[in-house]
Amino acid sequence: MSVQTRTDPTIGFATQEEETAFDSLPVEGELPPWLAGSLVRTGPAKFEVGGRPLRHWFDGLAMLHRYTFAEGRVSYGSRFLRSRAYRAARETGELRYSEFATDPCRSLFARVSSLFRPALSDNGVVNVSRVGDELLALTETPLPVVFDAETLEAAGVAYEPPGTLTTAHPHHDPARGELVNFAAHLGPRSEYRFYAQRSRSEQRVIASHPVREPAYVHSFGMTDRHLVLAEGPFVVNPLKLALGRRPYIENYRWEPDRGARFLVFDRESGALRGEYRTDAFFTFHHVNAFERDGEVVVDLCAYEDPSIIDALYLDRLREGPALPPVRARRYVLDLDGGGVDARNLHDGDLELPRIAYRTRNGRPYRYVHGVGGAGGEWIDRIVKVDVQDGSATTWSEAGSYPGEPVFVPEPGREEEDAGVLLSVVLDAGREASFLLVLDAATLEELARAAVPNRVPFSFHGQFFGG
Repeated sequence: MSVQTRTDPTIGFATQEEETAFDSLPVEGELPPWLAGSLVRTGPAKFEVGGRPLRHWFDGLAMLHRYTFAEGRVSYGSRFLRSRAYRAARETGELRYSEFATDPCRSLFARVSSLFRPALSDNGVVNVSRVGDELLALTETPLPVVFDAETLEAAGVAYEPPGTLTTAHPHHDPARGELVNFAAHLGPRSEYRFYAQRSRSEQRVIASHPVREPAYVHSFGMTDRHLVLAEGPFVVNPLKLALGRRPYIENYRWEPDRGARFLVFDRESGALRGEYRTDAFFTFHHVNAFERDGEVVVDLCAYEDPSIIDALYLDRLREGPALPPVRARRYVLDLDGGGVDARNLHDGDLELPRIAYRTRNGRPYRYVHGVGGAGGEWIDRIVKVDVQDGSATTWSEAGSYPGEPVFVPEPGREEEDAGVLLSVVLDAGREASFLLVLDAATLEELARAAVPNRVPFSFHGQFFGG
């Protein structure tokens, strides 16, 4: 057993049972006077149910976190997402719904029954978004949970997307006032589907495409005219997924000889514009996609294979994280010729990417912010990459482990990187966390707000203006 030191990141994977509320956090430095609104994040905070350990970082029961900026002050509150999965675990002391890599014990009869009435988890542990005026906690099952922006109180499932699996990374279409997402319908005739959600009751399917063995899909790209699905060769047989005795993700197979392909759909007609093949890769996160001169440019965070999934099992993380390399990679699709060119945008690691979404999503851009690590260990720095020349700027601090940097633009400024980055950082020496505020252009620290407790490592969040 490894001995934990004061700079050990593994405390970020320990359960945090306490729900908290602080009207004002102590702030070092100076917050920008224009910064007003709330950073809302979700992530795993409880890694045991009834004494039984959960197996994967993605399995933990979700906790919501809200950091609100007003008049130079920062308040903080946290609350477990009262999903039906959370309530069932609390009331019975058992895991009742399948998570990413932990499955409840089920009889063969129950597994067959799940073909017709699958018991899907609504543990919104991956991301938050908004449809209309309502905030949603999202995971990869089609059960987004509505919650109150102030109290973080859950209010049930908002709507059901047209598929068995979906992504927690929808895109906003401001022109139509819609939330655009991807879903995989699994069954005797499986399909990929893109759909748009305007409100709880207004939903439309944009495009569909048959598929025999669906690939694992965590995110997708959207341009002004097209939807882009990056399909790696990490695939599943739907019948085996339903009847197998393995947890969800362990039913997928890596078949690199298939290669990878990009499916590009027309956003207006839903027609398949083309299929574009390239060498095998695995990805969680798209950075951006845009069009130029008969091409679609797709930037994403690429792994050579899905070994990152195995690296994120909790027993491995708690022994000392060892992560495979991940690169920001550009794929250029020749829409008419069918060719695909690929190159890395930066020599170092980049994950959990964020851009100036409001002004640059689906359009040419220059900067991406994300996180990286050194030598395959845990994430220990914030990275800003210039995708035009590959240069990078970093922020790091010994014994500190930052999370996803969320970009907040400064009102009235037109520069792409004019604004701040907000990142929740674990200070392993203090065994507590702080909210870091950086100048997005220079990565110079502007301020930090100390949280009295430890915030477990989480995945994604969004800033909602005040």
